[in-house]
Amino acid sequence: MIIQTERLIIRPFTEQDCDALYLMNSLPAMLKYIPMAAFTSREQAVELFHNVILMDYQQRGFGRWAVEHKADNKVIGFCGPKFIVELNEVELGYRYFPEYWGQGIGTEAATATLEALSPLGIEKVIALILEGNLASEAVAKRVGMHWRECSEFMGHNVNIYAKTL
Repeated sequence: MIIQTERLIIRPFTEQDCDALYLMNSLPAMLKYIPMAAFTSREQAVELFHNVILMDYQQRGFGRWAVEHKADNKVIGFCGPKFIVELNEVELGYRYFPEYWGQGIGTEAATATLEALSPLGIEKVIALILEGNLASEAVAKRVGMHWRECSEFMGHNVNIYAKTL
């Protein structure tokens, strides 16, 4: 599946995207509100691709998708659904390289992604947003998600936003 917007191509990750996956999971600015340790090697990105992303595609028919910027043909982040076993819900997650922040890309990608979820049988999505991540909360609100509750996930306080599709 490939989704196109005015500026973006949203598509499944491929093994050729592992360098971008490594950067997304190693840059401190991108991990400020992500409850995980930074990657220290490209091999960790290859493992993530094979053991998480591809597995999600195979088991669920969906997962995190690469967001490619048409203007420079670079993967600039991800946006996509992920089934969260602990909550028995589908989360819409998104993350972008800092040089693309503040340009409306998060909202553009999330809007297009949400429109593509119903054919996959997804009727409701949530966003798990660590406390203090106001930019991610703003994206969730702009795409019609509403605050549902404060909770704890992976040992961190999160705001859960939800939307019925």
